[in-house]
Amino acid sequence: MYIYNVTSNIDESVHEKWVKWMKEQHIPDMLATGKFTNARMVKVMVKEETGGVTYSVQYITDSKQTLQKYYDENAETLRADTLRHFADKVLSFRTELEIISEH
Repeated sequence: MYIYNVTSNIDESVHEKWVKWMKEQHIPDMLATGKFTNARMVKVMVKEETGGVTYSVQYITDSKQTLQKYYDENAETLRADTLRHFADKVLSFRTELEIISEH
C-alpha cells in the first residue's frame, strides 16, 4: 500500500473556500479516478511562521504502479484545476509514502 501525500499551506484569505472545495470537489474528483481507495484530510497543528493554515491530504493506493498511472493520466488536469481556483494562494508539495505496517 502507498500513500500519496499532498501537504498544502493555504492563505487565510481563501482558507474556508479551499476547505469546502476540497471536501466537495477535489477529493471526490481524486477518488473518482479509480486510482485511490480512500482519502484522509488532516490539519497540521503548527503555527506557520509565514502565515496561512497547513493541511495534509493522504490518498491511499494499492501500488506504485497505480500511483504512476495517476501521474500519467490524471495529475496534470487535477493540479491545473487547483491552480485555476486558487492560483498562488495555495502552496503544495507532494510526497510518496510506503506503508510498512499498521498496528
